[in-house]
Amino acid sequence: MNGTLIVKIGGSTLGSHDTTLEDIVALQKQGKPVVVIHGGGKLITEWLKKQGVPSNFINGERVTDKLTLEVATAVLAGLVNKDIVSTINNLGGKAAGISGVDGSLIEGVARDREKGFVGSVTAVNTGILSALLDNGFVPVIAPIGMNWGERAENDPGTLNYNADVVAGEIAAALKAEHLVFLTDVDGISGKDGNVIEKMDRNEAVGLIASGTASGGMIPKIQSCLKAVNAGAVSRIIDGRRAHALLNELTGARSGTTIGL
Repeated sequence: MNGTLIVKIGGSTLGSHDTTLEDIVALQKQGKPVVVIHGGGKLITEWLKKQGVPSNFINGERVTDKLTLEVATAVLAGLVNKDIVSTINNLGGKAAGISGVDGSLIEGVARDREKGFVGSVTAVNTGILSALLDNGFVPVIAPIGMNWGERAENDPGTLNYNADVVAGEIAAALKAEHLVFLTDVDGISGKDGNVIEKMDRNEAVGLIASGTASGGMIPKIQSCLKAVNAGAVSRIIDGRRAHALLNELTGARSGTTIGL
């Protein structure tokens, strides 16, 4: 969708002093189509801890058994999603909270047994997003989606998806103009520890292969490349900076740009 901005926000960048949601409302009032994808991993970890369940990760993705999936669904599609939506609406914006289950927005399968019920995206159905955007809403998306793979009798019909991956897939499906990851770091750092302002596909892939980029940065970079291939400008910036999102779109940039 021409001119669309895809924003991925994580729980680590949302706090009492955060201006991201204010920026989203301001952009909406300027007529900018905005789609938000959010995480909430820290809160999931907190709720799992209350139940005595440890959290394990492989390559930046949460290992998800049935109990973890239930908690992730409740936290992401419930607590986190509705908090973001209510804040946007209270600030004078117009937002609607959904998950990847609604309208079968995100379809996929669980391909990696080691990770459990973690989704690998096979299709993105943008109809519900187009309907919301056309009616002036900011869609706020929780990364719980459909399970369309072969399932055992008691397997769930939903999967836990990495929000970074979902952001890239949606940016590509909508042919968005911009994909912006708001993180809790300054950008992507090289071996010397300094932020790399701009890199092409080969440099990005090389950072992953060399281990310089690791953990949660890997799916962010891969998603940026997915969006870039569909024509988007992809950026990873520090969402803790005041009005980082507005500054991004007015040219006062920081962080890292990934391009072809």
